[in-house]
Amino acid sequence: MIRIKICCISSITEARTAIAFGADAIGLVGRMPSGQGVITDELICSIAKTVPPPVATFLLTSETSSGAIAAHHRKVNTSTIQMVDELKQGSFPEIREKLPNVKLVQVIHVLDERSIAEAIEISEKVDALLLDSGNPYLAVKELGGTGRTHDWAISRKIVEQSRVPVFLAGGLNADNVRDAIAAVQPFGVDVCSGVRTDGKLDERKLYGFFKAVWG
Repeated sequence: MIRIKICCISSITEARTAIAFGADAIGLVGRMPSGQGVITDELICSIAKTVPPPVATFLLTSETSSGAIAAHHRKVNTSTIQMVDELKQGSFPEIREKLPNVKLVQVIHVLDERSIAEAIEISEKVDALLLDSGNPYLAVKELGGTGRTHDWAISRKIVEQSRVPVFLAGGLNADNVRDAIAAVQPFGVDVCSGVRTDGKLDERKLYGFFKAVWG
């Protein structure tokens, strides 16, 4: 069964709604240079405390050093860290040493064929990959929440070669998610804007998305 992660959760009520529909994971967005759904660390912590297992709670962090990532996580205590930017200082083993019971998910911003080699290398160091449509090389980095799709053919190549499970994100909605699953064959899908209206979680769109994923 395809796992479903509902991202950009902004309140306890939204978390409960997503879980009631069947979400396997929720995404809680920390400070970002751009994009949707940013909330305070205090709110992330409050929401995470209410989420029952086995639903996973993902902290989306833009920190780029092992020490800062670990420090960010200690403020919120989620089950998983989703690193939306490149790890530039320190190493994945250092993060694991500091946070031995926390799952690590690295975002790969699928830009071109070069993203394949990047993804395969990193897949040896983390628990999962998440393929998104951002661009970390812009003056103001896009690290997710763009609402755009990317080249699913590249994503399929990553899925075929990855050592770990792969989530697919980027512009997914009820109208295209079945095509995305067929094209990429991911472990799971991740959606933010595709289940929202005027920034708020939309139960009608949630229903349509879950129905489309589950066929």
